[in-house]
Amino acid sequence: MGNYKLSSLPIDSLQTRFVEQLARDNLMVEAATGSGKSTRLPVWAASLGKVLVVQPRRIACEALSAYVSEQLALSGSPYKVGYSIRFHSSVNENTNIAFVTPGIALRWLAENQLADYTVLIIDEFHERRWDSDLLLALAKSLPLKVVVTSATLQGNKLSEYLAAKVLKTTGREFPVSVSYEARESHHLPDSRRVTDSVKHAVQKALIKDDGDILVFLPGRAEIQACQASLSGLDAEVLPLHASISGQERKSILDNSNEQRIRRIILATNVAETSLTIPRITSVIDSGLERRTKQRAGRTVLSLERVSRASAEQRRGRAGRVCAGHCYRLWGEFAPLESVTPPQLQREELLEPMLFAASCHRALAKLHLLETLPEKSLSIATERLNRMQALKADDCLSQHGQRLLALPIDSYFSHLVNLIPEGAEREAMLDLAAALSINRALFQKPKSEHGLKVLSQWQPLHCDMSITLDLLRGKTWPDELSVNQEALTQAQELAEQLRSVMALDDLAEAKNYSRDKLLEALLGEAKELVYVRREKRTNAMGNGSAELQIGRESLFDDAQVAAVVFDIYSLPGRGVKQLNNIGLCLAPVNIELLVKHDYGELESKTNVAADGSQLMQRVYAGRVIGSEKVALSAEDYRLALAKRILANQQSGFSQLDCIQDMAAWNLWVSLGEKHGGGVGDKVEPLEWLSTQLALLGVENAEDFSLIEASDLAFEGIPQWQREDFEQRYPRKLALADLKLEVEYKAGSKQVIVHYTSGGRKAGPKRWELPSWSGWRVFYVKASKRVTLT
Repeated sequence: MGNYKLSSLPIDSLQTRFVEQLARDNLMVEAATGSGKSTRLPVWAASLGKVLVVQPRRIACEALSAYVSEQLALSGSPYKVGYSIRFHSSVNENTNIAFVTPGIALRWLAENQLADYTVLIIDEFHERRWDSDLLLALAKSLPLKVVVTSATLQGNKLSEYLAAKVLKTTGREFPVSVSYEARESHHLPDSRRVTDSVKHAVQKALIKDDGDILVFLPGRAEIQACQASLSGLDAEVLPLHASISGQERKSILDNSNEQRIRRIILATNVAETSLTIPRITSVIDSGLERRTKQRAGRTVLSLERVSRASAEQRRGRAGRVCAGHCYRLWGEFAPLESVTPPQLQREELLEPMLFAASCHRALAKLHLLETLPEKSLSIATERLNRMQALKADDCLSQHGQRLLALPIDSYFSHLVNLIPEGAEREAMLDLAAALSINRALFQKPKSEHGLKVLSQWQPLHCDMSITLDLLRGKTWPDELSVNQEALTQAQELAEQLRSVMALDDLAEAKNYSRDKLLEALLGEAKELVYVRREKRTNAMGNGSAELQIGRESLFDDAQVAAVVFDIYSLPGRGVKQLNNIGLCLAPVNIELLVKHDYGELESKTNVAADGSQLMQRVYAGRVIGSEKVALSAEDYRLALAKRILANQQSGFSQLDCIQDMAAWNLWVSLGEKHGGGVGDKVEPLEWLSTQLALLGVENAEDFSLIEASDLAFEGIPQWQREDFEQRYPRKLALADLKLEVEYKAGSKQVIVHYTSGGRKAGPKRWELPSWSGWRVFYVKASKRVTLT
């Protein structure tokens, strides 16, 4: 590396050991917050060759690249430093140290196995992001040295997994005291009064402490609320999250010695690791974060309490320049979990599986730190196969390769690639950009007048259309509230995606056919199509999932069907309950669903004399059309059998064979030792269909020659039938009480169900058959009692 003079940091004591051991082994470096590991280790490792440094956040990649580059320039080092994040890169063939996000590293690994690099450093590994976990699993087999760093790690488990030597050092130079601000020692972090609690703690810190204040909040909404609440204080209140501009971030991270007003930095988890914010002496920790987890097969973003490990990371932000203090807005003995569960254990696995296959590895067969949930693997495999993204478990199809060409959610990329090239694909690309920023572009007017004006401007009541109109610069009415910041962000992303696809700028976007775009999706992405429930009109279903129509959607009350482009999932009250909110709905005519064969045909009428039947087409529980269908002989017999079993076929109601089969199945289930007999159970629908075939029934004319007696079933021997029915009746008529009887031979239970009668009390045991050796229960409504 050379003898370059850099300011002293706690981790400097490891320099010699680090360089010597890295030449021979993989390393795990456990160094506390503030040790300098993120800035020193890449420089030391560069003495062995080019270094790829993986940082979990884009904002950290840019900031660390700038800081290390500046420090090396001041010290006279020849090393060149760059960064690469989505859409931005300063890395070239002369770069010695490259700071990148995990997604970029995975893409480079898929391209050339990271052949340009000698050392891979995965920083802040304790966050246990899926992309960092996957990258480490893939990199283990590559011919390069791997360094994993963190402030908090379970060292033995990781060092054994990586076959790595462990280096440790302290990091915090100054003590940080802690106070717990909740009234009770067991109180958990609480989101209900977070704004008031933060304001109270900030006012206390402004009086008691010197220096700037860093406040940890779960998200942008809470940051905006607290920013408004703190606006009257004698301090500069600044937000810090992933969406702020580069200039705003640079101002916050500026370490100049100019005298200035005290600052209050309102930050998300982006400030928890990697970034060093100067002059912070007080940390106020809400104890909350927005974290993904899996619920009912989908990844949902929920408000969660931080782990104790995360709380320690946050506390460490106050001890960088002098002694500090951390105000925790919960009780000292609140039962927080020790560490945050890894993402691979709590999220869908579609993206990890896609990236693993891009590197010719099957996710299910990779040796990871923890075994992956089988259900999550199954769901991801099924979804990717439905998208036709996989050629094999460890190989992408051509379509799968196209999905990774766009640096957005793979499902949005899938939709873009489903549309034929042309103006409609461009429109889908722009829409994907707008949906990828995860922010609403507009709010509907609340007044009747405003809604009328909006309806006149957007007569189709289509969220897709209005989103594209706003994105492409169409002038909107004053009554519509547009989030200009979100719109600008969406437009910037659309321009970047267009550049990747080598398309014209957004200002030159071609006019598209809304109908052509939606019809392409109706044919290729049927899971996006929902129909309104007939009774719960704010709910829609697609046959496998249900959602609520978002409050800001333009979808009109009179519209029935829609393509739903985006769904926001929230955890419900129960452990498995999930609330899905449809965010971008494009209405479609229900006739188009019939045209594309949505739903199933269901019989609602008798078979006509010509062998045809009027069938209803039912999709997600709603009738969307009807059509006359000519039945094959097999289908004709099946339809007849269903109607006979349902007592809907004239002349065949109360058919003896139905009762005979029911008695036979009970006889077989009881077996000889319980007074039954030997044989196989019969399935009534299958038996009737087969019997009709044996009778030569192929059409209505054939069936007209059949009588009920032709469908006789030879079941229980006649000489045993009467005695058996007396001992094991299936229906009972008592005084003012009618009952149906269910037998469970395996557990020797008899369940007597109330069907009708005015008697308030249930049957007495002496009124029933003896049923010796059986337990007898009486069920009425939802109440079940034992009869003794």
